[in-house]
Amino acid sequence: MSSNQHNLPNPFNAEIDGDVRVAIISAEWNGHITSALTDGCVETLKKHGLSDDLIDVFHVPGAVELTFGASAAIESGAFDVIIVFGCVIRGGTPHFDYVCQSVTQGITSLNAECDIPVIFGVLTVDTEEQAIERIGGIHGHKGIEAAETALKMHQFAQQIRDL
Repeated sequence: MSSNQHNLPNPFNAEIDGDVRVAIISAEWNGHITSALTDGCVETLKKHGLSDDLIDVFHVPGAVELTFGASAAIESGAFDVIIVFGCVIRGGTPHFDYVCQSVTQGITSLNAECDIPVIFGVLTVDTEEQAIERIGGIHGHKGIEAAETALKMHQFAQQIRDL
């Protein structure tokens, strides 16, 4: 039995094929973190050839609302890929667990049911310091990583559709 090997193009070495329309849904809660994630993401998308008119940024109040925001963007039919950004910092109550579970299950469900990739850029951390370490600190920049993942997943989706 033979199989066809399909290699995903590397967006760092390849030009973006056509226009990729990206929606970024960013939570306002812990906005100093989510705005840094969004800024790094937008900058990276532009470095890979996307123009301002192909990148739309929307804001929702908190992480739980990210699923609705992503769903609305998908239903609009205007976007090729969705990126969500949130930051949930553990507190002294079980609220952290409920919020994390809700947004994780919601985005997972969208990815399973829809044909548009939804990139999960939600930081779930114990402290604000851990969040800061993930917006350009010792753990890299998760906004940049989300942009790169979005481009790779868009290419993957295109590759599957073209089979």
